[in-house]
Amino acid sequence: MTFPEVRLRRLRRTESLRRLVGETTLAPRQLVLPMFVREGLTQARPIASMPGVLQHSRDSLRKAAAEAVQAGVGGLMLFGVPARRDEAGSGGTDPDGVLNVAIRDVVAEVGDDTVVMGDLCLDEFTSHGHCGVLAPDGSVDNDATLACYAEMARAQAAAGVHLVGTSGMMDGQVGAVRRALDGAGHTGVGILAYAAKYASAFYGPFRDAVESALTGDRRSYQQDPGNAREALREVALDIAEGADIVMVKPALPYLDVIASVASTVDVPVAAYQISGEYSMVEAAVANGWLDRDRAILETLTSIRRAGAQIILTYWAVEAIRLLRASY
Repeated sequence: MTFPEVRLRRLRRTESLRRLVGETTLAPRQLVLPMFVREGLTQARPIASMPGVLQHSRDSLRKAAAEAVQAGVGGLMLFGVPARRDEAGSGGTDPDGVLNVAIRDVVAEVGDDTVVMGDLCLDEFTSHGHCGVLAPDGSVDNDATLACYAEMARAQAAAGVHLVGTSGMMDGQVGAVRRALDGAGHTGVGILAYAAKYASAFYGPFRDAVESALTGDRRSYQQDPGNAREALREVALDIAEGADIVMVKPALPYLDVIASVASTVDVPVAAYQISGEYSMVEAAVANGWLDRDRAILETLTSIRRAGAQIILTYWAVEAIRLLRASY
């Protein structure tokens, strides 16, 4: 018996055929928009290294948040940029600090129509730019930092946040935050754990966006880019401590890690398409080297294909527009 020649191209011939047999889908509800709010601004200000992304004022943040929700985003991740910083990062725990005020503003604007998330880390608020408080020898004091994270979690929960994003990569941070939230009666506030956050070269534009004061690096607490098995250990620990969602950051250079995590855990998996991933595409587009719309959707689809159910991306609203235009 002879078999007919297999022709896979038959199922690629038209758009409707390609759509019918498509294996990976990208939906608006899976996209989360990171947003920056800077204390003291009266109007939004462009971020030079991230074309199209803004530092918001309180008013422009509320307006942009409402527009993103109307577009259909699955969530908003808020980052605060204070006017003043100190060694302890006290602006992050201050109920009237820029991030906690922004959370209250956005929750008042959009309510439960989307998921409002707050970045739970001290790096935006410390004068030295590290993600925790420093010991006398200049190293990051893990346990002292956990106490600050607990206070920060309570402040964000009191402001109305739906999810806190534990991004500092301190050992035991998820457990400390979960105990703090539960102890304060905020049992309904979830934890999006930055479980595998790598010491990446792609964070540069983000540090511009938050006006980071960091000198040196964070390799003593963020993951070595060459380590994949270690990521699974980090993820397992965070889940054991009470993480509701686990995240891999960055996304594109770590698609293998996303796939490994997604095949291992039974909680939702997120990935953060970070500032450097965004900016390198925008730079290539500006030079005429890439088709911007196709590059946006291709990168996001690849992250979904690797296994991420949720994607934090600065293109969230634009990607939704492109998705709707394609149907």
